[in-house]
Amino acid sequence: MAMTVHVDIVSAENEIFSGLAEMVFAPAELGEVGISPRHAPLITTLLPGEVRVKVNDTETQEFYVSGGMLEVQPHLVTVLADTAIRAKDIDEAAALEAKAKAEEMLSDKSGKIDYAKAQAELSQAMMQLRTLDRLRKKGR
Repeated sequence: MAMTVHVDIVSAENEIFSGLAEMVFAPAELGEVGISPRHAPLITTLLPGEVRVKVNDTETQEFYVSGGMLEVQPHLVTVLADTAIRAKDIDEAAALEAKAKAEEMLSDKSGKIDYAKAQAELSQAMMQLRTLDRLRKKGR
């Protein structure tokens, strides 16, 4: 039997996932990280993107996180996300609408918008759509 690590994925609203995994992949601030059982302790900021939890050789679960923190202990991985959604539950229509709205705001040259906020909203919508696209390519 493969070694496992306990994984908790928690958002501000609720616990999204809690269970054992062979590997976890997350969008850390300096690039994607892969965490296996007995990984050295680590705390890092998460960027918007996909967290993949490899439960075993036949099951991987995907989640979208809007950012947050990743804490790694040798036998525990905790993802504290502002927002976390199972990839299969992402609302594609809402993500497309948010993307279009953010792009429209960014094209406004009047100076009356918050460009940083619009850019963040665009980034989140793009990452949700990318996560959905990867899920579709896997045939799920």
